[in-house]
Amino acid sequence: MTQAISASGDSSSAVYERQGDIWLPTELSRGPWDARSQHGGAPCALLAHAAESAVTEPGWRLARLSVELIKPVPIAPLKTRSNLQSSRATSRLTIDLLAGDLLVARAHALLLRGEQLTLPADLPAGWSPNQLEPLPANCKDRVRIPGLPDGRSFYQTAMETRVAQGDPSQAGSSAAWFRLTVPIVQGAPTSPAMRAAAASDFGNGLSWVLPADRYLFANADLSLHLHREPVGEWIGLFSGTEVHGSGTGITMSRLYDEMGPIGIALQTLLLRERPTKQARTDLGMSACRIPSARSL
Repeated sequence: MTQAISASGDSSSAVYERQGDIWLPTELSRGPWDARSQHGGAPCALLAHAAESAVTEPGWRLARLSVELIKPVPIAPLKTRSNLQSSRATSRLTIDLLAGDLLVARAHALLLRGEQLTLPADLPAGWSPNQLEPLPANCKDRVRIPGLPDGRSFYQTAMETRVAQGDPSQAGSSAAWFRLTVPIVQGAPTSPAMRAAAASDFGNGLSWVLPADRYLFANADLSLHLHREPVGEWIGLFSGTEVHGSGTGITMSRLYDEMGPIGIALQTLLLRERPTKQARTDLGMSACRIPSARSL
């Protein structure tokens, strides 16, 4: 199994460690599709951190984070480069995530300068229910998705999960609460937006419609929109997925904290049939001649 890359050797202390301008992922960033690659929630949360860190003045809030997951993000040293454009009320960033010289993800972030408003008391109801219930204190079952491997990883170790509605062990829409058990970046606070970004990438797994032992349904992107800053450690998702025989799909998640709705997240899915046992054996023999993500 791939060994975690960690500056301190303590792979359980955080999802990433920082060494100068290099981000060092630990085994707690690992995803379900390839032991050499990260779960999408890990780099999405890291990119949220990079976006918020780029604007140092107080009063700014991350309102949108759109992440293109261009290639599987390896469990290998990473670096970021960014471009910032600001006006009085908006700041827009493009952030590239690189493994060596290879671009693996690109984020577009929108931060808004907050302003307190007095809103009418009789606002019409929004499109999202007022609350995701039960609240996490009244939920106990962990999210378990058939076909995903066990072991130390982002989805099994770095994130605590509690099922709120539906049954994620069965195909169809479900709802659950998510709470990080470790910091995203060692020595840095995990912001509310980072928590939302980390949890939002779970939508397609939470609402799977194709069995993971026969199909891959990885998301190629994540678009997170927050109309307010989450409060507390728990982020709730109510997720549903639509797929098509063309090999594409989409997942939409309504996002909550324990106070009510906070936003939405969308994922575009890449659907593929998994190879048969013999095909996997042949592919493994061919892979011996191909550089792995660890060599980046």
